[in-house]
Amino acid sequence: MYKFEVYKDKAGEFRFRFKASNGEAMFGSEGYKAKASALNAIESIKKNAPGAVIDDTTKAADA
Repeated sequence: MYKFEVYKDKAGEFRFRFKASNGEAMFGSEGYKAKASALNAIESIKKNAPGAVIDDTTKAADA
């Protein structure tokens, strides 16, 4: 099961990471002063990015 994990970093800011069903972190957020801001960012991702496209700006020679 995929999940968002909310936690506090060493500086006391709230962050989240998105974890795959195997428990591996796939990406993490910036730090937020308020927990509500981190939760709002999660909701924004869930709502606004279901059909996000991939914009690959690397050159074909880099493959």
